[in-house]
Amino acid sequence: MEETTSNFIHDFIDEDLAAGVYDRVQTRFPPEPNGYLHIGHAKAIQINFTTAKKYGGVCNLRLDDTNPSKEDMEYVDAIKEDIRWLGFQWNDVYYASGYFDFIHQCAIRLIELGKAYVDDSTADEIRESRGTLTEPGKESPYRGRSVEENLDLFCRMTAGEFPDGARVLRAKIDMQSPNMNMRDPVIYRIAHIAHHQTGDKWCVYPLYDFAHPLSDYKEGVTHSLCSLEFENHRPLYDWFLRALDLPQPPRQIEFARLNLNYCLTSKRKCLQLVNEGIVDGWNDPRMATICGMRRRGYPAEAIRDFIGRVGVSKAYSVVDFGLLEACVRDNLNKNAPRCMAVLRPLRVVIDNYPDGKTEEIELPVNQDKPEMGTRKTTFSKELFVEREDFMKEPPKKYFRLFPGNEVRLRGAYFVKCVGFDEDEDGVVTCVHCTYDPASRGGNSPDGRKVKGTLHWVSADDSLPFTAKLYDRLFNAENPSDESKGSFKDNLNPDSLIVLEGCRLEGGLSGLKPGDTFQFMRQGYFCVDTTSTPEKTVFNRTVQLNSSWK
Repeated sequence: MEETTSNFIHDFIDEDLAAGVYDRVQTRFPPEPNGYLHIGHAKAIQINFTTAKKYGGVCNLRLDDTNPSKEDMEYVDAIKEDIRWLGFQWNDVYYASGYFDFIHQCAIRLIELGKAYVDDSTADEIRESRGTLTEPGKESPYRGRSVEENLDLFCRMTAGEFPDGARVLRAKIDMQSPNMNMRDPVIYRIAHIAHHQTGDKWCVYPLYDFAHPLSDYKEGVTHSLCSLEFENHRPLYDWFLRALDLPQPPRQIEFARLNLNYCLTSKRKCLQLVNEGIVDGWNDPRMATICGMRRRGYPAEAIRDFIGRVGVSKAYSVVDFGLLEACVRDNLNKNAPRCMAVLRPLRVVIDNYPDGKTEEIELPVNQDKPEMGTRKTTFSKELFVEREDFMKEPPKKYFRLFPGNEVRLRGAYFVKCVGFDEDEDGVVTCVHCTYDPASRGGNSPDGRKVKGTLHWVSADDSLPFTAKLYDRLFNAENPSDESKGSFKDNLNPDSLIVLEGCRLEGGLSGLKPGDTFQFMRQGYFCVDTTSTPEKTVFNRTVQLNSSWK
């Protein structure tokens, strides 16, 4: 999504600027550091950063760290890394915990205004008293406490006098409201937990709905852009700002979140996948996390392109994963260098090729980009081809190797199959061919045609590697649909196939994690983060053609 692209969010901002409500634009991306970012966060990141850029404003990163029991600096560091990798840079980094003093003062001010009270009810009692969507709530027996008593109790809560869960501070709004969020929400709770930023300074912590608008205000945010599930929270967001009589409050605007089929983004369920060893950590290439997509080889530019194609709207929709793959495929097709790799090797011996002879074959790095130059690979008497490229008794319209048939070895020579060796179980172990020396470059001087072109690597000058073939993690379009059982019941048993003993053309030395190639006829692959000089590992990023139906 280019910063010049307009949408309904920009229309609202244009109206605010024209009316003089604000004379600048400031946004923020405010994740909670309790997990890793996923593809849905990428949309929020792109909307916030590009909106600020369009209007010459700033976008800050704010970690909404109001729940220390679930948060960790590991997640803070990962969030920063993901945003940078996507291609965005914040103006400043803030923490909601940095505003705890201000937020605490706001809570005291609400008590002084008679708009907040300390409630001794248990969590279950508060939950039961809130009513339902069709029935109003019931007022707490502690709702009528005096300002003085509430101030005293909240001060004692803050001093650590009471245990966890003994009391909470609630906003005094309207227990009859049709909006459940307005029925005297809890705004502070007791939690004797050390915080990763503030240490043991606090034993009371604000709830997200209270801290969020106050953090936005304190930070100078003009437009608080968030996903659609917070639309019902906007009246509460606005109520806090009005009740405290804060000048020039920020405006909350909601957009539809990114829902991608065959994906799971629930942090709780993703954590379960990680903890139970179903996936190889948060950055498993099958996960919908940004770090997982990065490890799989998805270019950041392709993800930005995908989000731009999805667009910004207020309508709920589910996007086909195939669109994301198409964006990745389009990007890699333009930019990835080509090479030859054999995933399931079958030895080929060219009987009439001179023993000990080798020659260099020159091939384009990317035939669609001549400016990328050429590469050289070694041709020799013994080669490897794909096992599926030979059949003893082929069906009709099989144009690859079989006894008596001639094929082209890409960029090299015409070869004809003259026989094969097999073991006692009938498994072919070697194919014997002859070559036409006059066909170097893949063309015959007498003009004869062959219908099959195979990729190959030299047996002596090729790099062994492990290939990890990734597919979608779930078989169900909506793996979270519990009407069809647990999300784990929808796992795809073939989401990862590991192939050992693969071979990569020689000359590709110095490979490092993240290096991406198009393996001819195979797909796009990148070097995995676990790869070492002793053992090279490639992940399949995406197939050459869509496998999504």
